[in-house]
Amino acid sequence: MTSPMHARKAKLKTHLISAKAKLKHNVTPRRVVLLAAAATSAFLLVFTLRTLHSAALRGARAGAAGATAAPAAASTPPAAVADAHHADDQQEQQHHHHQQQECASKVPASVAEALVHYATSNETPRQTEAEAGAAARVLARRAPCGLLLFGLGPDSALWAALNHGGRTLFLEADADRIASARAAHPAGIDLQAHTVAFQQEAMTMTTPSDGDLLLVALRNSSDCAAAASPAKPLAPDHLEQSPCALAPRGLPAAFYEAEWDVIVVNAPVPGAIYTAGVAARARRPGTGETDVLVHGVDGTAEESLARAFLCEGYLKEEAGRLRHFSIPSHRDKDAMPFCP
Repeated sequence: MTSPMHARKAKLKTHLISAKAKLKHNVTPRRVVLLAAAATSAFLLVFTLRTLHSAALRGARAGAAGATAAPAAASTPPAAVADAHHADDQQEQQHHHHQQQECASKVPASVAEALVHYATSNETPRQTEAEAGAAARVLARRAPCGLLLFGLGPDSALWAALNHGGRTLFLEADADRIASARAAHPAGIDLQAHTVAFQQEAMTMTTPSDGDLLLVALRNSSDCAAAASPAKPLAPDHLEQSPCALAPRGLPAAFYEAEWDVIVVNAPVPGAIYTAGVAARARRPGTGETDVLVHGVDGTAEESLARAFLCEGYLKEEAGRLRHFSIPSHRDKDAMPFCP
């Protein structure tokens, strides 16, 4: 016969087993996750309320402290008040200067329009990444500067944008190409372009060997060599009346108005390369060297042409079809040879 105590234990055990079964049935992983999320939300709500309450208390205490200090401020000496105003003025000026710096650091409108122009253009670039990169490094070092370019093309807006704040002048033999370039250019870029004429007879080269002989003869001739190393600043009559077969005709007044820090020849035309060398050698003494970039060197004839008149000793870098020369001033240096 079962005692009452054993009966109660058996009944309690039965209840525990039943409760455990119900708990196992009701407490699923999904409900555990929901319960944890609810607990977390409640904790964040309580924490936010306490933070806001603390901030309100601090604000009230600060207001009370300000009200208490107000009578003392009335007795502040005039000199202290003046110093406080001076400090405020300095702070305002610093803020204004900071705003000016922020405005100055914005992308110029001409550069932004050039970026949009190339982003929406279907024109094929005339330069490879290596060639454009070599030229961009030169301009990054010299800009804003005096930039002279022989030839117009799809990359004209790029040159003007890279030389933002400097003076950029294009010289082109084809007047129709100037009109087309102006029509295609972004409105924010002022395209300073002028026509120039090169003497065609100087470009006649039947074979590479004939071309080399012609180049050597022209470079060593007294007519071309004397004009290529001027003893005084360039003037219109220096090239317009030169008997050298490579001297151009019709150079604009703007060509003579500036010291050209960087000269880009977009096509290795003999007259353009010769003129680039003349302008570089005529640079004012003590103003540094002139970087001359020749693009479009596709064969031995162009290679010989560039090295003959810009000098292999002045060659600094080769990147694809681009040649970078750095030419010092020859002015007032009668004993200085045409090439080092």
